[in-house]
Amino acid sequence: MTQGSYKQFCPVAMAAEILCTRWTVVLLREMIGGSTRFNELRRGVTRMSPALLSQRLKDLEAAGIVARTKADGEPGVFEYHLTRAGRELQPLVEGFGIWGQRWVDSEMSLQNLDAQLLMWDMRRNLDPTPMPRRRSTIHFRYKDAAPAHRAWWLIVAPGAEVDLCSIDPGYDVDLYASCDLRTMTAIWMGLDTVRRALNENRMELVGDQMLAKNMQAWLGLSPFAKERKLVA
Repeated sequence: MTQGSYKQFCPVAMAAEILCTRWTVVLLREMIGGSTRFNELRRGVTRMSPALLSQRLKDLEAAGIVARTKADGEPGVFEYHLTRAGRELQPLVEGFGIWGQRWVDSEMSLQNLDAQLLMWDMRRNLDPTPMPRRRSTIHFRYKDAAPAHRAWWLIVAPGAEVDLCSIDPGYDVDLYASCDLRTMTAIWMGLDTVRRALNENRMELVGDQMLAKNMQAWLGLSPFAKERKLVA
């Protein structure tokens, strides 16, 4: 952590030496969002190499921000949890997101499309309340994504965590949603809406009419989607 040290006693400089290394704030965002295992964290930082992820976790553990513990009942499996010092960073990390949503140009954000990250975040933030009290399977298809990231399935069942699959799980599909990746990303960020995308023929929904009608309500939007864009 001390490589490239500012060599200043100022608390801002000392904190920056720990927190401003590449990927660190993004990794903390993922942990604040609830990911605790290495593979879960990887799904939230898709462009971060496993070696660098492992190193950053070690760095954060050495700084007292993360604690590594054995998973209950699973020999050889470890979990990473924020310590008291780590949890205290939550408003700072959220502040980064609020500032980015308000001030970073939307077009710049939408140049960084990532279907895997988008679906992982949608899974995490999905609200099952407006959905039927039965298992629902929603098949998303992004026609412009790379073949390996073109098709995704969200499985929502009462009393269970939302499941995300990139391989057909074999369930009957209740709703098919097809659009380009940019459109869905913009909807997730609060820059677009399902209704607008449907009216402009940028999205197609086929299947359960209630699921389609309530999609904007159950769709997992960014926690920063409610923040309005501001002009400097």
